[in-house]
Amino acid sequence: MKRLHALSIDVEEWYHPELVRDRVPACDRCRQAPDATLPILDLLDRHGVQATFFIVGETAGECPDLIREIECRGHEIGCHTYSHRTLWDMTPASFAAELAQYQAMMQDILGDGADIIGFRAPTFSLDARTNWAIDVLLEYNYRYDSSIFPFKSPLYGVAGAPDAPYRVSSVDVSRPESDGRLVEFPMTVCQWGPLRIPVSGGVYLRGLPMSLLNACLRRVERERSFVIYAHPWETHDQTPVASLPALSRLATYYNVRGALGKLEKLLQTYRFAPLRTVLARSGLLN
Repeated sequence: MKRLHALSIDVEEWYHPELVRDRVPACDRCRQAPDATLPILDLLDRHGVQATFFIVGETAGECPDLIREIECRGHEIGCHTYSHRTLWDMTPASFAAELAQYQAMMQDILGDGADIIGFRAPTFSLDARTNWAIDVLLEYNYRYDSSIFPFKSPLYGVAGAPDAPYRVSSVDVSRPESDGRLVEFPMTVCQWGPLRIPVSGGVYLRGLPMSLLNACLRRVERERSFVIYAHPWETHDQTPVASLPALSRLATYYNVRGALGKLEKLLQTYRFAPLRTVLARSGLLN
């Protein structure tokens, strides 16, 4: 039987991404998340796949019916902060306030039985500067995180971090801790000789040729489960295009029209489940 991998969808509005949010005035921020998310839900239904949906609180508050629909279709709900501010822009106190606000709102939407144990930081902003977030997540009963990118880019990343799920240290997020209480499911990178090639989703899913993407994922699959992520706005051909510098525009919008088709090809090739399920089967959530 094929190895089981984790699929995640980061539900946010098209103006939430780091490269976009400061360039879209409030008066131009039209809501698009439901229209962009429903095709993904239908795609997952067709393939009988369930995923983890990391949802921004602001989006959930504006679109509560969408959140109920996601849960009704059997998907896991995870937290993507309330405001989509990065951890770099927060303090422990302001982060705790967002988690409390998120928890209360999700209880209003989903009822007291809402069981949210997974977190993903916007822009993968959990790193050495924001390791304080681990203790705050534990305070609010989160059991796993999926924010660390074990690949150093100009915008994010933790060089030298493990590339497989591990119990993360709140002192050094790049180091496993045998009795650590929070499990980390890092973004997927493929080790090819001295190179670490990011293949977890986003711009890498949209931009890499399918042949290279599959070659890397099959290489990873021989050793461990991987995690794939996508944003509804980057799979929807009606996503508004903000005015950005050339490189930022390329990273944000390249091949948006082809992304949903590439995601479907992955669903046809690999076995996927929510992060919670994959981590539980590995024994890390026991």
